[in-house]
Amino acid sequence: MTSAESGSAPIDFQVRRLFALVSEALGHATSALLDNDPQLAQSVIDGDQEVDELTAAIELLVWEELQGTRAAGEQLRHLVSLLLIIPELERSADLAEHIAQRAVSGLGADMSPRSRGIIQLMTEVAIEMWQSAADAFADRSQVSARLAETDEEMDDLHERLTTEIGAEGMPVAIAAQVTLLARFYERLGDHAVNLARRIEALDGGVR
Repeated sequence: MTSAESGSAPIDFQVRRLFALVSEALGHATSALLDNDPQLAQSVIDGDQEVDELTAAIELLVWEELQGTRAAGEQLRHLVSLLLIIPELERSADLAEHIAQRAVSGLGADMSPRSRGIIQLMTEVAIEMWQSAADAFADRSQVSARLAETDEEMDDLHERLTTEIGAEGMPVAIAAQVTLLARFYERLGDHAVNLARRIEALDGGVR
């Protein structure tokens, strides 16, 4: 174990918790949307506070480590990389919260069956990507190339959903909200790819 790995092990543990919270929020938000479960959706919205607090706590730990030690080389690179990873996680949790907010309003019940099916597929792809990114952080594996390919599948689903919105002739207000949903899932895929790339920069790259 390198000094970078041993010195920031408690921080890495908290980052893994953050990954888990985001993945859980994404799964619950979509379940709430498709099952028309406003209570589950509200729990995701309320839980975003925990994500924000954990994010702030991790950032504080990283800065304390930077200021309290003469970080250099791999240790410095590791800590700086963490400062780039953490905001990506927080923004992704915000996207899950945005999905939950639409679930609270009952948007899922107003969507067409085909749109709901595409959203389910987008969720499955997003959760798979997030699990891969989380595993990569845990074992420092290289997955960015594979996730970039999977993200193309997400882009295709986004295009399918956008086409479906136009074909179904949904009311304008509903169509606008479903269009936003499509964008939220697409961004979640983008964040997973970005995270995988940043993870590969930890400790001077995967060994």
